[in-house]
Amino acid sequence: MSAIRFDASKQYYATSSLVVGYALCSSLLAVINKFAITNFNYPGLLTALQYLTSALGVWVLGKFGLLHHDPFTLENAKKFLPAAFIFYLAIFTNTNLLCHANVDTFIVFRSCTPLLVAVADTAFREQPCPSKLTFLSLVVILGGAVGYVATDSGFTLTAYSWAFAYLVTITTEMVYIKHMVTNLGLNTWGFVFYNNLLSLMMAPLFWIITGEYVEVFIAMGSNGGTLFNPVAFIAVSLSCVFGLLISFFGFAARKAISATAFTVTGVVNKFLTVAINVLIWDKHASPFGLMCLLFTIAGGVLYQQSVTGVSTTPPQWDSAMSKQDNKNDHHNYGDSDEEKGISGKISGL
Repeated sequence: MSAIRFDASKQYYATSSLVVGYALCSSLLAVINKFAITNFNYPGLLTALQYLTSALGVWVLGKFGLLHHDPFTLENAKKFLPAAFIFYLAIFTNTNLLCHANVDTFIVFRSCTPLLVAVADTAFREQPCPSKLTFLSLVVILGGAVGYVATDSGFTLTAYSWAFAYLVTITTEMVYIKHMVTNLGLNTWGFVFYNNLLSLMMAPLFWIITGEYVEVFIAMGSNGGTLFNPVAFIAVSLSCVFGLLISFFGFAARKAISATAFTVTGVVNKFLTVAINVLIWDKHASPFGLMCLLFTIAGGVLYQQSVTGVSTTPPQWDSAMSKQDNKNDHHNYGDSDEEKGISGKISGL
């Protein structure tokens, strides 16, 4: 029995560490990306540099034996390609949204995803329907978002077009990549490597479609062949480093908790993002808009509390049994048992 409790405790702390790592990276990355895109107004090239840093970083660290990732095979690449394409679209729309709107608007639309992901999880992945309290918490998140939009003085058609495109793609990405993580069988660094390498291969196509390559060549010609001033170089470098970190923590957290819990974790940690944004940017929401934004975060906390009460089994035993079940059936990995035993215990993160 003591061995079971030790394993359960070890699993809980390991999962908590992954979620904390993801929360910190996610909290900072929106502000860092806004800083980067403000000083380096080439969203397609910026995302490509992030993919290059992540894929190359995993490959180099693997060569030095500091980590292990699954080798690249054409068969796995074909299976993962649709997920990588959806991921690319999500990052592409995210970056363009930050180009045309402030960080608060990005956070609000990001906050709408838990409700949509919960519905999609039930409809397409045959997950249990949310409880009444859980569904109420998700509606609270949506209500806060609606209140923000109604008072957004920075509303523009371009910004909100990118916002709705981002909302659709990020919801699809959350559910579909959770499906791939559950069923494809790659390790965490393998997912990071495949995801960023395949996304990097897609980048030239989007440069051509958007015409950004013309702007890049013009800028290089007018600036003596360089695109980076010192501030832009620092901003892009930070963005690339945090892109690699969130790739690892993101995939690791996806494997440990359910898609909806993962999504809400990304919403709740935006409180830190809001605080940083208010301190360093002059273009942020009105006081009432900030209250609506905090309302969505409160809904995220309520959601986590509602999940805590789902399981009638003691969390330590539930986590241990979930671990044993995962060894026997990898198709259930990280779904309902993990949500009951682990995600409820990280409600304060």
